[in-house]
Amino acid sequence: MDNEQQLPVGHLVADDTEVSIPVVEILTGRGFVTGKSGSGKSNTASVVVEQLLDAGYPVAIIDADGEYYGLKEEYELLHAGADEECDIQVGAEHAEKIASLALEQNVPIIVDVSGYLDDDEADELIRETARHLFAKEKKLKKPFLLVVEECHEYIPEGGGMGETGKMLIKVGKRGRKHGLGVMGISQRPADVKKDFITQANWLVWHRLTWENDTKVVSRIVGDEYGDAVPDLNAGEGFVQTDWTDGGIRRVQFNRKQTFDAGATPGLDDFERPELKSVSDALMGDLEEITELQEQEHNRVAELESQLERKGERIAELENELQTARDVSAAARKMANALAHGDVGGPEDFEQRLREKNERIRELEARITELEDEQTDLNAFERNEENDRLNTTEASDTSVVSEEPEASIPSKSEAESETETREIEQTTEEFADDGDDPVEAYRKRLRQRGYELGNEDSQKSISDTASLVELANADPVVVRIEAARRESLCNDDHCWDIIAALAANGPLTVHEIANEVTASVEQIQSLLAELRSRSLATRDATRRYALDRTGMVEIITDPDERAHNTELHSQWRE
Repeated sequence: MDNEQQLPVGHLVADDTEVSIPVVEILTGRGFVTGKSGSGKSNTASVVVEQLLDAGYPVAIIDADGEYYGLKEEYELLHAGADEECDIQVGAEHAEKIASLALEQNVPIIVDVSGYLDDDEADELIRETARHLFAKEKKLKKPFLLVVEECHEYIPEGGGMGETGKMLIKVGKRGRKHGLGVMGISQRPADVKKDFITQANWLVWHRLTWENDTKVVSRIVGDEYGDAVPDLNAGEGFVQTDWTDGGIRRVQFNRKQTFDAGATPGLDDFERPELKSVSDALMGDLEEITELQEQEHNRVAELESQLERKGERIAELENELQTARDVSAAARKMANALAHGDVGGPEDFEQRLREKNERIRELEARITELEDEQTDLNAFERNEENDRLNTTEASDTSVVSEEPEASIPSKSEAESETETREIEQTTEEFADDGDDPVEAYRKRLRQRGYELGNEDSQKSISDTASLVELANADPVVVRIEAARRESLCNDDHCWDIIAALAANGPLTVHEIANEVTASVEQIQSLLAELRSRSLATRDATRRYALDRTGMVEIITDPDERAHNTELHSQWRE
């Protein structure tokens, strides 16, 4: 490059002397052109660019308003951006190739960011293009000019400067020694970072009228020019350069030779000029990048779709697993309830077991068990008189050891046969009507348990009464229900826990949790309430059992029975 080469850009207003700018200063230096809208700042920038293109020097233009495509009327430039009017639509992934075309293949490029709806996308394209230009220039050291329109958006005064602005500042400060120059253009000098302006080695001040902007002129150039800058004509500007000793010059810049795409539209018909197109060879690599990017996006979309489907499948499997666990817990709970004579049942059991025949078989098996149990109880009644002779010894033993549980108080064979017939009749009726026979049976057992408990509460309590018999006595039931209401348990969980303690106590909390579906928190809350009402005990190993002595005292206390009769009646209703 001829270091003495000059670019004519205008003439002095005073004596019409031609004004030229050294090519090397333009390409490698830092320039700043400012002026309000319509003052001629974009025209001045276009004149400089046209002169560089005529001399064979490529440039890259960051076009924020889409007004530089008119250069294609005379010059073969690559117009890259987001609009369909561009030669090619690009994104940040094209930045390295853009820099390579500009520096290595001498292709002038307009990076048109006016069509991007996402500001972050436009910023990323500018930042990556500048970064690759800077990186390549460190090796090539080839004089090259980067033009940045509306530079106040990227390098603002005050706070708010992002990564794009930092990259442009880096180009301005360190690009010169590598051969990379920058020309910033703005209509608001007051909004541009002052470090960028004061470090520029050539500046052009076109007409400015806003007070904050004229103050910038006065501070940097002098009050004389700050006062005069509002009166400049269109195309006139105060030129300030480091390479002249003549001070500030008032210059009338030449008119650009290409189509003025930035001119304000008038009433005349707008005719877009015929623009030069770039060769297909230059477009090939960029289009390949676009295709690869589209393939990558498609692949990402496909993978995201697969991931979503797998997520849905995982959710289905988790639901199936939870359902299986619920069914298993419900089956275990029902088996435990039937085995121990508990009148309760699992919540929503009818939703878990849907095979009616299997349920009926379970009911029939239970009926058989009740018949066998009744036979044993009848034999017990026949020997009861003899056992009373050992009442004192049996009473002492019962306090220390826990009796095998009998799920229903003693009754006659006739009563047992009647109950069996009623259960069978209820089962058949509900099965014929399409209702759940298990639920019917559960309701019947619950009602029968209340009846038996009430009967038992009106009798004297046998010293050999089982824990289940004691728990079903009316005063005890009232206290158990009071404990349940003050705990976290529902009715079914409460009687599950009572049944487990009656059958297998003493038990720890976790041992109880293994036998019922209630949570540890629910169990602990109920046990605390039972202990406070003399219904349960806890030993030194933190194992819980039903309190036989406490329940007997509750049942045999006349005051307790009288106090609870009305409450029990209301509760049963």
